[in-house]
Amino acid sequence: MDKHRYSLEKGSKKHYCPDCNKKTFVLYIDTETGDYLPKQYGRCDRESKCLYHLNPYLDGYAKAIWVQEQGKRSNLPNNRKPQRKKGKPQPSPESVFFDFDTFRQTLKANRYEQNTFIQNLLLSVPYPFDTQAVTRVIELYRLGTVSNGYRAGATTFPFIDIKGNVRSVQVKQFDEQNHTTGTDFLHSIIEKHRTRNNKPLPEWLEAYKKQDKRVSCLFGEHLLSKYHSNPVALVEAPKTAVYGTLYFGLPQTPESLVWLAVYNKSSFSFDKLTVLKGRFVYVFPDLSENGNTFNEWETKAKQYERCLPGTRFIFSELLEQLAPEKDKKEGNDLADYLIKQDWRTYRKWNTKEQPSPKPEHGISIGPKLKILDQSPPIPDSEIVKSSQIEPPIKEQSESWNNSISELETYFANIEIPAKPVKLNRFSTITDCSKFIKCHFATVKANNSKRTFLPYLNRLKKLKQLKKH
Repeated sequence: MDKHRYSLEKGSKKHYCPDCNKKTFVLYIDTETGDYLPKQYGRCDRESKCLYHLNPYLDGYAKAIWVQEQGKRSNLPNNRKPQRKKGKPQPSPESVFFDFDTFRQTLKANRYEQNTFIQNLLLSVPYPFDTQAVTRVIELYRLGTVSNGYRAGATTFPFIDIKGNVRSVQVKQFDEQNHTTGTDFLHSIIEKHRTRNNKPLPEWLEAYKKQDKRVSCLFGEHLLSKYHSNPVALVEAPKTAVYGTLYFGLPQTPESLVWLAVYNKSSFSFDKLTVLKGRFVYVFPDLSENGNTFNEWETKAKQYERCLPGTRFIFSELLEQLAPEKDKKEGNDLADYLIKQDWRTYRKWNTKEQPSPKPEHGISIGPKLKILDQSPPIPDSEIVKSSQIEPPIKEQSESWNNSISELETYFANIEIPAKPVKLNRFSTITDCSKFIKCHFATVKANNSKRTFLPYLNRLKKLKQLKKH
């Protein structure tokens, strides 16, 4: 039985959903005849509210049609096959990629100081991360910043395919706890800006926005071309993939995990996951009421394994078993639990399974994942440097020794604030002592390197705030 005969209709055409009665329903079609299946077969695009999706392969419809057709064939003279009406072949339109020069603008080094998400990782989360680790994750995933407009300070999460093409750039705004407060796409922001100012859209954007599907690859997919055989940890949102890498380490040995994200619930699709052929894939679905997301993804994964030789999807049931109902209703994910625990517990440099992190904030997820980073930090020569996608910045020749010495003297002779200090509208320091110690270590280790100048400037800014 051909498991690809029935598929969701391509294009932007929508029908009324039989469940929520909204015009957000995509019907299944018979690709051999071009006809629609009965109207109950389809998927509602309101995935977070309606959840309706009736798949003809899961309820027996496809098998029943196949059996029926086999019976008809056996009754024909000489077992002749009946002639079916062939559907007109629909050529796939050529993909239009996001403009690379526009994408590069998001990677400018001087923007990260206003990036709320990045600054929170360094200053505001319960266990602030090492600056070097954050910098390497930025470089690994090509995270960037929106510097102007109504999304100023937001983080850009680019979806780059295995060939290095930028398919889409998601934009997310965060509060001081790194909870999402706004979601957008960079092409949409550019379009709104130019429309408001009565400016014509660039030629690439005119072509780009005509595509039906823009988020057409995995977040982090470009890493697969470098880490050819590594196992993959697959989550829903890019933020969760970033947290996974920060906690379990960068991919540095053939056994290290490469953390990728599908984008949203309905993006756990065969066309996206074909790039994972031949790999072990550890899947961490977001929580959902009654385990809907987990069950849906697990069912799909079993089908995909039959079509992807050598691929194995391994699902983690930890959150489903231990999370309270409140968390399931709110759709919490792995990131919500990781960020409450000390990342150092997960970064053990040995091959033995480590003790579980102390469950200070609810669920302890250390030992049951059984996936721990087992090597020291990756050397600079082995990581994808941001200079490969942005011209390298020349080093400053002037030493920072005088500035560092003056700042050390100043902070050694004042009472360090015990309460959180708001550094600027994008950053709040929750632990000033740790902040000062960490920043001095960074500027001393990278003296006069312009890339690390923001760390020196933050120390100067804190000094100014304290004086006033």
